[in-house]
Amino acid sequence: MVKLMLFSKFFAPTSKDIPSDAKIASHRLMIRAGMISKTASGIYCWLPLAVRVLEKIEKIICEEQEKIGANKVFFSTIQPAELWIESGRYDAYGKEMLRITDRKNGQFLYSPTNEEQATDIFRKYIKSYKELPTILYQIHWKFRDEIRPRFGVMRGREFLMKDGYSFALDYNDAKEIYKKIFKSYIKTFRRMGLTPIPVQADSGAIGGNMSHEFQILANTGESTLYFDKKVLTANEEELMTVFAVTDEKYNSKTSPLSEEALQISKGIEVGHIFYFGKKYSEAMNAFVLGEKGEKIYPEMGSYGIGVSRLIAAIIEAFHDERGIIWPEAVAPFDITILNLHTKNEKCCDIANKVYEFLSKQKEILYDDREISVGEKLCDADLIGIPWQIIIGQKKASQNIIELKNRSTSEITELNLDKLIERFSK
Repeated sequence: MVKLMLFSKFFAPTSKDIPSDAKIASHRLMIRAGMISKTASGIYCWLPLAVRVLEKIEKIICEEQEKIGANKVFFSTIQPAELWIESGRYDAYGKEMLRITDRKNGQFLYSPTNEEQATDIFRKYIKSYKELPTILYQIHWKFRDEIRPRFGVMRGREFLMKDGYSFALDYNDAKEIYKKIFKSYIKTFRRMGLTPIPVQADSGAIGGNMSHEFQILANTGESTLYFDKKVLTANEEELMTVFAVTDEKYNSKTSPLSEEALQISKGIEVGHIFYFGKKYSEAMNAFVLGEKGEKIYPEMGSYGIGVSRLIAAIIEAFHDERGIIWPEAVAPFDITILNLHTKNEKCCDIANKVYEFLSKQKEILYDDREISVGEKLCDADLIGIPWQIIIGQKKASQNIIELKNRSTSEITELNLDKLIERFSK
């Protein structure tokens, strides 16, 4: 990723205007910060600022998937209908599936999920029990024709998703994979600065009998969560058993928690994992040969993270009245340098020195635009880069630089050497 970036050359069309259809904070702020541009209902173009965040999120996800031995692939976004007819889901999936007829009258669909395609790849290439377990995953675009797309990218029709699929020899192996991926998801979300709450869930159209949603806490969340306060500090192993459910599953009369232990908060779903056994392997005749030459239909699971939805969820969890407050791990840049007087020689000299030194270790957005001080400060808060280095004419004459923490709004005055030392640790 490029470390050096001048704001005058960076395409981030910020705006003061709030679109009339933007009902939640993330939608308003993503539009105003120049992160997305609406193409059609529930469909958006992703602009450079948002792309940088997507890349940070993808990198964390891929690193954690590689640690558990998952193999990255790219399934095709267009799938033949025959695969879904084999599994029995083609008619059952409903109008959310975008069905396509090509020029030869072939029946296709735009991928809403990839259980069938993953199973097809498996049966083509995996033939022996010795090759199990196998985990395949991708980060790719999908389409579901939501009847009421709303809330910007939070509930869009086209979306970026991490989806993974596991194949195990028996139930015990499948359960171990499920636990391994459960723990990897906790690590993934925590690396992004989030507090994930795993809740017991239904499998829906995917099918299966073991399922967890991963929610993050946000005041504007669609779900109401009831959970043991231990969830907030528990390790990955403990979270497998700590009580946490959504309002649909909560019953105060049968709750195992005391009033002191119970916490109620709003949450946003950002991930979902399922175990569904032989549902697809048997339906699609995907098997391996066992030690004695017998057919074994693998036990399967699928594991999703809403990558594009996750950006909106992070903003819902981390923002204030001025704009976005990015957690450092997923921020589009580490630092923004605000040269408040671009025609002042001293300000430019200090800004250039800061830029030169810090860009060796950090990703910097240098605001060199010739706009008003107020616009520059407002845009910095709107975009939400974690650290702002503010260089003003009066302070610069004293060789003083202001360092602002976007999260706390705390401002510290430093000279150039102290500033460089601060970010060289």
